Amino acid sequence: MENTFVNKNNTFNVRGLIIGLAMAVIFPHPGATAGQLPVNLLSTSRFAILAASEITDVPASAITGDVGLSPAARSYISGLTSPEVTGSIYAASDGGATAVMLTRAQGDLTIAYNDAAGRTPVPTGPFLNPGSGNLGGLTLSNGGLYKFTGAALISGSALMLAGGATDVWIFQIASTLTVDDGIQVILAGGAQASNIFWQVGTSAALGTTTIFQGTIMAHDSITFATGATLDGRALAQTAAVTLESTTITIPNLLPAPPIFGPISRAANGTVTLVINNTPNFTLTLQTSTNLINWTTLATPTPTVSPYTYLDTTASAAAMRFYRAFYP
Repeated sequence: MENTFVNKNNTFNVRGLIIGLAMAVIFPHPGATAGQLPVNLLSTSRFAILAASEITDVPASAITGDVGLSPAARSYISGLTSPEVTGSIYAASDGGATAVMLTRAQGDLTIAYNDAAGRTPVPTGPFLNPGSGNLGGLTLSNGGLYKFTGAALISGSALMLAGGATDVWIFQIASTLTVDDGIQVILAGGAQASNIFWQVGTSAALGTTTIFQGTIMAHDSITFATGATLDGRALAQTAAVTLESTTITIPNLLPAPPIFGPISRAANGTVTLVINNTPNFTLTLQTSTNLINWTTLATPTPTVSPYTYLDTTASAAAMRFYRAFYP
Protein backbone atom coordinates (compact mmCIF):
# COMPACT_ATOMS: atom_id res chain seq x y z
CA MET A 1 0.00 0.00 0.00
CA GLU A 2 1.27 3.48 -0.79
CA ASN A 3 2.13 5.48 2.30
CA THR A 4 -0.24 8.36 3.09
CA PHE A 5 0.83 11.35 5.15
CA VAL A 6 -1.35 13.97 6.75
CA ASN A 7 -1.44 17.20 4.80
CA LYS A 8 -0.32 20.53 6.20
CA ASN A 9 -3.81 21.76 7.04
CA ASN A 10 -4.72 18.64 9.02
CA THR A 11 -1.42 18.75 10.83
CA PHE A 12 -2.03 22.36 11.71
CA ASN A 13 -5.47 21.56 13.08
CA VAL A 14 -4.06 18.96 15.45
CA ARG A 15 -1.17 21.14 16.50
CA GLY A 16 -3.39 24.18 16.74
CA LEU A 17 -5.60 22.41 19.30
CA ILE A 18 -2.62 21.77 21.54
CA ILE A 19 -1.25 25.27 21.21
CA GLY A 20 -4.72 26.73 21.74
CA LEU A 21 -5.01 24.97 25.07
CA ALA A 22 -1.64 26.34 26.10
CA MET A 23 -2.48 29.89 25.02
CA ALA A 24 -5.63 29.95 27.13
CA VAL A 25 -3.55 30.41 30.26
CA ILE A 26 -1.58 33.36 28.91
CA PHE A 27 -4.33 35.95 29.08
CA PRO A 28 -5.74 37.15 32.39
CA HIS A 29 -9.41 37.58 33.22
CA PRO A 30 -10.89 40.82 31.78
CA GLY A 31 -11.54 42.14 35.27
CA ALA A 32 -7.79 42.21 35.89
CA THR A 33 -7.05 44.46 32.91
CA ALA A 34 -9.30 47.47 33.37
CA GLY A 35 -11.78 45.97 30.94
CA GLN A 36 -9.25 45.16 28.20
CA LEU A 37 -7.56 41.91 27.26
CA PRO A 38 -4.14 42.02 25.59
CA VAL A 39 -4.23 42.02 21.80
CA ASN A 40 -3.53 38.49 20.56
CA LEU A 41 -0.60 38.92 18.19
CA LEU A 42 -0.84 35.31 17.00
CA SER A 43 2.16 34.34 14.86
CA THR A 44 3.47 37.93 14.72
CA SER A 45 4.55 37.62 18.36
CA ARG A 46 7.93 36.22 17.28
CA PHE A 47 8.82 39.30 15.23
CA ALA A 48 10.67 42.33 16.53
CA ILE A 49 10.24 43.79 13.02
CA LEU A 50 7.69 42.88 10.37
CA ALA A 51 7.40 45.02 7.24
CA ALA A 52 5.74 44.78 3.84
CA SER A 53 7.77 46.82 1.35
CA GLU A 54 11.25 47.47 2.75
CA ILE A 55 13.54 47.33 5.77
CA THR A 56 16.48 49.75 5.87
CA ASP A 57 19.13 50.26 8.52
CA VAL A 58 22.00 52.62 9.20
CA PRO A 59 24.22 50.32 11.28
CA ALA A 60 24.66 49.27 13.84
CA SER A 61 21.29 48.36 15.29
CA ALA A 62 20.55 45.70 17.92
CA ILE A 63 17.42 43.64 17.32
CA THR A 64 16.25 40.87 19.67
CA GLY A 65 13.58 38.80 17.93
CA ASP A 66 12.96 37.75 14.35
CA VAL A 67 12.84 40.12 11.38
CA GLY A 68 10.43 39.51 8.50
CA LEU A 69 9.70 41.16 5.15
CA SER A 70 6.68 40.18 3.04
CA PRO A 71 5.59 40.41 0.27
CA ALA A 72 8.77 42.25 -0.78
CA ALA A 73 11.92 40.29 -1.61
CA ARG A 74 15.14 39.99 0.39
CA SER A 75 16.78 42.54 -1.93
CA TYR A 76 14.62 45.16 -0.18
CA ILE A 77 16.43 44.57 3.12
CA SER A 78 19.39 46.94 3.21
CA GLY A 79 21.95 47.70 5.89
CA LEU A 80 20.62 45.17 8.42
CA THR A 81 22.92 42.17 8.83
CA SER A 82 22.73 38.94 10.83
CA PRO A 83 25.22 40.05 13.55
CA GLU A 84 22.78 42.83 14.45
CA VAL A 85 19.89 40.40 14.99
CA THR A 86 19.44 37.93 17.84
CA GLY A 87 17.02 35.82 15.86
CA SER A 88 16.54 35.21 12.13
CA ILE A 89 15.99 37.46 9.13
CA TYR A 90 13.26 36.19 6.76
CA ALA A 91 11.99 37.41 3.39
CA ALA A 92 9.18 36.25 1.14
CA SER A 93 11.62 35.55 -1.67
CA ASP A 94 13.18 32.77 0.43
CA GLY A 95 10.22 30.73 -0.79
CA GLY A 96 8.82 27.45 0.52
CA ALA A 97 7.87 27.20 4.17
CA THR A 98 9.38 30.63 4.92
CA ALA A 99 7.11 32.37 2.40
CA VAL A 100 4.09 30.55 3.83
CA MET A 101 5.06 31.54 7.37
CA LEU A 102 5.48 35.21 6.41
CA THR A 103 2.17 35.32 4.55
CA ARG A 104 0.48 33.98 7.64
CA ALA A 105 2.29 36.50 9.85
CA GLN A 106 1.12 39.42 7.71
CA GLY A 107 -2.41 38.02 7.82
CA ASP A 108 -2.19 37.70 11.59
CA LEU A 109 -0.94 41.28 11.81
CA THR A 110 -4.10 42.40 10.01
CA ILE A 111 -6.20 40.43 12.50
CA ALA A 112 -4.35 41.94 15.49
CA TYR A 113 -4.51 45.46 14.02
CA ASN A 114 -8.25 45.19 13.42
CA ASP A 115 -8.74 43.79 16.92
CA ALA A 116 -7.01 46.80 18.48
CA ALA A 117 -8.80 49.24 16.18
CA GLY A 118 -12.20 47.74 16.93
CA ARG A 119 -12.07 47.67 20.70
CA THR A 120 -14.99 49.39 22.48
CA PRO A 121 -16.35 51.15 24.40
CA VAL A 122 -14.39 54.37 24.38
CA PRO A 123 -15.67 56.62 27.15
CA THR A 124 -15.57 60.39 26.92
CA GLY A 125 -13.28 62.52 29.05
CA PRO A 126 -9.61 61.60 29.48
CA PHE A 127 -9.98 58.46 27.35
CA LEU A 128 -10.86 60.45 24.21
CA ASN A 129 -8.04 62.56 22.69
CA PRO A 130 -6.06 62.62 25.98
CA GLY A 131 -3.95 65.73 26.42
CA SER A 132 -5.73 67.23 23.39
CA GLY A 133 -3.59 64.86 21.31
CA ASN A 134 -0.29 65.27 23.21
CA LEU A 135 0.49 62.52 25.73
CA GLY A 136 3.62 64.28 26.95
CA GLY A 137 3.58 64.88 30.71
CA LEU A 138 0.57 62.66 31.37
CA THR A 139 0.31 59.72 33.75
CA LEU A 140 -2.17 57.07 32.63
CA SER A 141 -2.93 54.64 35.44
CA ASN A 142 -4.29 51.09 35.57
CA GLY A 143 -4.54 50.55 31.84
CA GLY A 144 -7.35 51.59 29.53
CA LEU A 145 -8.46 52.20 25.98
CA TYR A 146 -7.41 55.61 24.63
CA LYS A 147 -8.73 56.92 21.32
CA PHE A 148 -7.33 59.69 19.13
CA THR A 149 -9.61 60.99 16.38
CA GLY A 150 -6.57 62.46 14.60
CA ALA A 151 -2.82 62.39 15.17
CA ALA A 152 -1.10 61.54 18.46
CA LEU A 153 2.03 63.24 19.78
CA ILE A 154 4.35 62.71 22.71
CA SER A 155 6.22 65.96 23.21
CA GLY A 156 7.60 68.15 25.96
CA SER A 157 8.11 65.53 28.66
CA ALA A 158 7.74 61.84 29.37
CA LEU A 159 4.57 59.76 29.30
CA MET A 160 4.14 57.55 32.36
CA LEU A 161 2.07 54.37 32.34
CA ALA A 162 1.48 53.24 35.91
CA GLY A 163 -0.25 50.04 36.91
CA GLY A 164 0.06 46.38 37.67
CA ALA A 165 1.56 43.56 35.64
CA THR A 166 -1.83 42.61 34.14
CA ASP A 167 -3.05 46.11 33.24
CA VAL A 168 -3.44 46.67 29.49
CA TRP A 169 -3.11 49.93 27.54
CA ILE A 170 -4.44 50.18 23.99
CA PHE A 171 -4.00 53.38 21.97
CA GLN A 172 -6.21 53.80 18.90
CA ILE A 173 -4.72 56.51 16.69
CA ALA A 174 -6.57 57.57 13.55
CA SER A 175 -3.55 58.99 11.72
CA THR A 176 0.10 59.49 12.74
CA LEU A 177 2.07 58.84 15.92
CA THR A 178 5.03 61.19 16.47
CA VAL A 179 7.45 60.95 19.41
CA ASP A 180 9.83 63.89 19.81
CA ASP A 181 13.58 63.56 20.29
CA GLY A 182 14.69 62.35 23.72
CA ILE A 183 11.17 61.51 24.93
CA GLN A 184 10.62 58.48 27.16
CA VAL A 185 7.64 56.28 27.89
CA ILE A 186 8.14 55.28 31.52
CA LEU A 187 6.58 52.22 33.16
CA ALA A 188 5.77 52.23 36.86
CA GLY A 189 4.16 49.95 39.43
CA GLY A 190 4.84 46.73 37.53
CA ALA A 191 3.38 47.79 34.16
CA GLN A 192 4.62 45.57 31.32
CA ALA A 193 5.65 46.56 27.79
CA SER A 194 4.05 43.33 26.58
CA ASN A 195 0.64 44.75 27.58
CA ILE A 196 0.94 48.03 25.64
CA PHE A 197 -0.40 48.29 22.07
CA TRP A 198 -0.28 51.23 19.65
CA GLN A 199 -2.65 50.92 16.66
CA VAL A 200 -1.56 53.63 14.23
CA GLY A 201 -3.81 54.53 11.31
CA THR A 202 -0.99 55.75 9.06
CA SER A 203 2.68 56.00 10.12
CA ALA A 204 4.73 56.19 13.32
CA ALA A 205 7.96 58.17 13.78
CA LEU A 206 10.18 57.94 16.88
CA GLY A 207 12.76 60.69 17.37
CA THR A 208 16.43 60.47 18.28
CA THR A 209 17.30 58.69 21.55
CA THR A 210 13.63 58.09 22.40
CA ILE A 211 12.84 55.22 24.76
CA PHE A 212 9.49 53.72 23.84
CA GLN A 213 7.37 50.89 25.20
CA GLY A 214 4.90 48.52 23.55
CA THR A 215 3.96 46.95 20.24
CA ILE A 216 3.48 49.43 17.37
CA MET A 217 1.09 48.20 14.67
CA ALA A 218 1.11 50.78 11.88
CA HIS A 219 -1.00 50.59 8.75
CA ASP A 220 1.83 52.19 6.77
CA SER A 221 5.42 52.74 7.94
CA ILE A 222 7.47 52.97 11.14
CA THR A 223 10.59 55.15 11.30
CA PHE A 224 13.24 55.27 14.03
CA ALA A 225 15.64 58.22 14.22
CA THR A 226 19.20 57.76 15.48
CA GLY A 227 19.57 55.89 18.75
CA ALA A 228 15.87 55.21 19.41
CA THR A 229 15.02 52.27 21.68
CA LEU A 230 11.83 50.19 21.61
CA ASP A 231 10.89 47.59 24.19
CA GLY A 232 8.25 46.01 21.99
CA ARG A 233 7.70 45.35 18.28
CA ALA A 234 7.63 47.37 15.06
CA LEU A 235 4.96 45.84 12.80
CA ALA A 236 4.14 47.62 9.53
CA GLN A 237 1.23 46.35 7.42
CA THR A 238 1.80 47.92 4.00
CA ALA A 239 5.10 49.81 3.94
CA ALA A 240 8.60 50.03 5.43
CA VAL A 241 10.43 49.94 8.74
CA THR A 242 13.42 52.29 8.85
CA LEU A 243 16.18 51.89 11.45
CA GLU A 244 19.18 54.01 12.44
CA SER A 245 21.32 52.58 15.25
CA THR A 246 18.05 51.35 16.72
CA THR A 247 17.53 48.94 19.61
CA ILE A 248 14.39 46.78 19.55
CA THR A 249 13.74 44.03 22.08
CA ILE A 250 10.65 41.81 22.17
CA PRO A 251 9.23 41.89 25.72
CA ASN A 252 8.67 38.55 27.47
CA LEU A 253 9.43 36.56 24.33
CA LEU A 254 7.23 33.46 23.97
CA PRO A 255 7.61 30.88 21.20
CA ALA A 256 5.31 31.22 18.21
CA PRO A 257 3.30 28.08 17.40
CA PRO A 258 5.31 25.74 15.15
CA ILE A 259 3.98 25.45 11.61
CA PHE A 260 4.69 22.56 9.25
CA GLY A 261 6.03 23.39 5.81
CA PRO A 262 6.42 20.86 2.99
CA ILE A 263 6.42 17.16 3.93
CA SER A 264 8.13 14.83 1.46
CA ARG A 265 9.00 11.13 1.27
CA ALA A 266 12.12 9.67 -0.35
CA ALA A 267 12.27 6.40 -2.27
CA ASN A 268 13.73 4.63 0.78
CA GLY A 269 10.71 5.69 2.91
CA THR A 270 12.46 8.47 4.86
CA VAL A 271 10.16 11.42 5.50
CA THR A 272 11.52 14.97 5.51
CA LEU A 273 9.67 17.41 7.75
CA VAL A 274 10.18 21.17 7.49
CA ILE A 275 8.97 23.11 10.55
CA ASN A 276 8.80 26.87 11.07
CA ASN A 277 9.70 27.32 14.73
CA THR A 278 11.04 29.85 17.22
CA PRO A 279 14.82 29.34 17.47
CA ASN A 280 16.30 28.24 20.82
CA PHE A 281 13.02 26.80 22.12
CA THR A 282 12.74 23.03 22.56
CA LEU A 283 10.26 21.27 20.28
CA THR A 284 8.49 17.99 20.91
CA LEU A 285 8.05 16.15 17.62
CA GLN A 286 5.63 13.20 17.64
CA THR A 287 4.16 10.70 15.21
CA SER A 288 1.04 8.52 15.17
CA THR A 289 -0.71 6.04 12.91
CA ASN A 290 -4.22 6.68 14.30
CA LEU A 291 -4.26 10.22 15.84
CA ILE A 292 -4.85 8.59 19.25
CA ASN A 293 -1.56 7.01 20.29
CA TRP A 294 1.45 9.26 19.82
CA THR A 295 5.16 8.41 19.92
CA THR A 296 7.85 11.00 20.52
CA LEU A 297 10.40 11.05 17.71
CA ALA A 298 12.68 13.75 19.07
CA THR A 299 12.94 16.78 21.35
CA PRO A 300 15.36 19.06 19.48
CA THR A 301 16.24 22.64 20.33
CA PRO A 302 16.73 24.17 16.87
CA THR A 303 18.89 27.27 16.59
CA VAL A 304 17.49 28.15 13.17
CA SER A 305 14.10 28.30 11.48
CA PRO A 306 12.83 26.58 9.41
CA TYR A 307 14.09 23.40 11.07
CA THR A 308 14.39 20.19 9.03
CA TYR A 309 13.93 16.74 10.59
CA LEU A 310 14.41 13.38 8.87
CA ASP A 311 12.14 10.59 10.07
CA THR A 312 13.98 7.40 9.15
CA THR A 313 11.45 5.22 11.00
CA ALA A 314 8.56 5.89 8.62
CA SER A 315 9.31 3.36 5.86
CA ALA A 316 7.13 0.55 7.25
CA ALA A 317 4.10 2.73 8.04
CA ALA A 318 1.00 2.57 5.87
CA MET A 319 -0.24 5.85 7.36
CA ARG A 320 1.71 8.47 9.29
CA PHE A 321 0.65 11.63 11.13
CA TYR A 322 2.91 14.25 12.72
CA ARG A 323 2.54 17.00 15.28
CA ALA A 324 4.97 19.46 16.85
CA PHE A 325 4.59 21.57 19.97
CA TYR A 326 6.52 23.16 22.78
CA PRO A 327 6.75 21.20 26.05
